[in-house]
Amino acid sequence: MEWEWSYLFFSSVILLSVFILFFSQKKTTKCCYKLPPGPPGLPIFGNMFELGTEPYKKMSVLKQKYGPVLWLKVGTSTNIMVVQTAQAAAELFKNHDTSFADRPLVDVNSAHNYYQGSPALARYGPFWRFQRRICTVEMFVHKKISETVPVRRKCVDNMLKWIEKAVNSAEKGSGIEVTRFVFLASFNMLGNLILSKDLADPESEEASEFFNAMKGIMEWSGIPNVSDIFPFLRKFDLQKLRKKMTRDMGKAIEIMSMFLKEREEERKKGTEKRRDFLDVLLEFKGTGKDEPAKLSEHEIKIFILEMFLAGSETTSNSVEWALTELLRHPEAMAKVKTEISKVIGPNKKFEESDIENLPYMQSVIKESLRLHPPLPFLIPRATIQDTKFMGYDVPKGTRVLVNAWAIGRDPECWDDPMSFKPERFLGSKLDVKGQHYELIPFGAGRRMCVGLPLGHRMMHFALGSLLHEFKWELPDGVSPKSIDMNESMGSTTRKRDSLKVIPKKA
Repeated sequence: MEWEWSYLFFSSVILLSVFILFFSQKKTTKCCYKLPPGPPGLPIFGNMFELGTEPYKKMSVLKQKYGPVLWLKVGTSTNIMVVQTAQAAAELFKNHDTSFADRPLVDVNSAHNYYQGSPALARYGPFWRFQRRICTVEMFVHKKISETVPVRRKCVDNMLKWIEKAVNSAEKGSGIEVTRFVFLASFNMLGNLILSKDLADPESEEASEFFNAMKGIMEWSGIPNVSDIFPFLRKFDLQKLRKKMTRDMGKAIEIMSMFLKEREEERKKGTEKRRDFLDVLLEFKGTGKDEPAKLSEHEIKIFILEMFLAGSETTSNSVEWALTELLRHPEAMAKVKTEISKVIGPNKKFEESDIENLPYMQSVIKESLRLHPPLPFLIPRATIQDTKFMGYDVPKGTRVLVNAWAIGRDPECWDDPMSFKPERFLGSKLDVKGQHYELIPFGAGRRMCVGLPLGHRMMHFALGSLLHEFKWELPDGVSPKSIDMNESMGSTTRKRDSLKVIPKKA
């Protein structure tokens, strides 16, 4: 009964608010601006009911009617411009990158002021440039990545051991979820690079608590929130997403505080080990707001959480999609395994240095990322000022989405775009580093993924090691054509049903 009264109260609040807004809202900006074309929406709700659970696919279909730039309105205040072709993306990143370099604030990211310390979500300006410079100079530069090869070697070796152990304990004919082990390896790799410790160790209570808190943060950030569609409802937090995010992020920050305290004590005693990313951040630690080129302790904690959020799930999901496509296309699987066998030979481990000699495996990764970009809309941008774009007026504060999923399947860019054909990249200079706008799974311009060099290396190393060490088979009753390819859109786009496979020692 209590739930029924609460439901009735909130329903009444929503209906009253909608009624007030309907009769009080001002005329739309269409009278003042030449906006991009788009489907007409409902009063108050706009186009929100037309987008479904996979909006990147729906928007791709709308491109046929409305062209390369789409205009949508969602809820009471969110104007969205969607860029849907390589040509439009090139115009954005080459000529309007700065105008569209801001980030919109979503409700869950206000928990613990996360957005203020996040390099990916921070507002565009001097502090964000300072954060990005730390990443590009101190962590993701080629020299630094090359120095940490042993760290990734250890994490991948542990991943292979975990998989063997899981196979031995699994029922005959049933598969294991390989993406789970890639996720754990990626998480530990980041833990070692940032904090010099494993953070997915089932024997460590502290590590398990941090791991579980981070999984919660990833889950809540990927759920559509009514508070973002109707900002006047934010104070009610109807889905309790901000409450859950505050809880899990608070736990992660609490554990991070312990790591920082432990490290500062080590530094005072002079007993710290090799210089990791936490040491780098502590060197930039300031004492207050009077030091704009410094990081507060809270910002350091958020900075570190960001590295885990951005690096672990993206890598594991991308490897899972690549392995799935190979299992669906046995001829491609045979080609990539033959290439790996020729380059490495028997009784040797797959090494990072082998990657550059494996063009077909690199093509497999590119083709998988073309079809399954980790973030189909990249990370949303926002306009800093009123901007003229491709003949249209884009008002300040507009949310800008780049539909990388649609661009990767555009028949104007790709021959037979819906088919998995790694061969299309052999002998091609196309890459995913933000210079070729028909293939931008990690973005482009100023705000493209800063961790791409490290993530790209780990993606190839993990997939190559899995293919070299094991022969992969499908569980009983599953054929290549029957593999479920449905997607689930969360913090990243993953397979709705995780891939289950049977690895056998090669």
